[in-house]
Amino acid sequence: MNTNWKRSFELMLQSEGGFVNHPSDLGGMTNLGVTKATWENWMGRESDEAEMRGLTAEKVEPLYKKKYWDAVRGDELKVGIDYLMFDFAVNAGAGRAIKTLQTSIGVAADGAFGPVTMAAMKSYEPVKLIERFSQAKEDFYQSLSTFDVFGKGWLNRVAKVKAEALKMV
Repeated sequence: MNTNWKRSFELMLQSEGGFVNHPSDLGGMTNLGVTKATWENWMGRESDEAEMRGLTAEKVEPLYKKKYWDAVRGDELKVGIDYLMFDFAVNAGAGRAIKTLQTSIGVAADGAFGPVTMAAMKSYEPVKLIERFSQAKEDFYQSLSTFDVFGKGWLNRVAKVKAEALKMV
């Protein structure tokens, strides 16, 4: 079993930062990377700004583990690839992270992380995969309508995550 969860979680939180409610952010009110809608769905009830501002790493960790790390099968991935996948799942959704992985390794991009994807990923050279996956992330961000507003931050994050993932492998 992979033991890179805690480190990946800590690094992702550094990238996400604290409370924001930027008018151009489609996610709306967000703290530690958790949108109000995601938090409400996780909790099964409505939330308010005070609760969102009060989120802590300890409160959001179970959500991140279940909805993002486990969704991309983080415990089964090579160290470095796990962080790469988890961070992108947080920022763009687990389905998009899986499809980006599939495209990067040359299998059908159906968003299902099954045995074909796992076998292809495990046989892929990690440094090459990190390079291809990171380029695909850049391409995705550049295609978004809000790139002019958030693009510099997204590209900085891609570079940071890539550098950390490469250090891990």
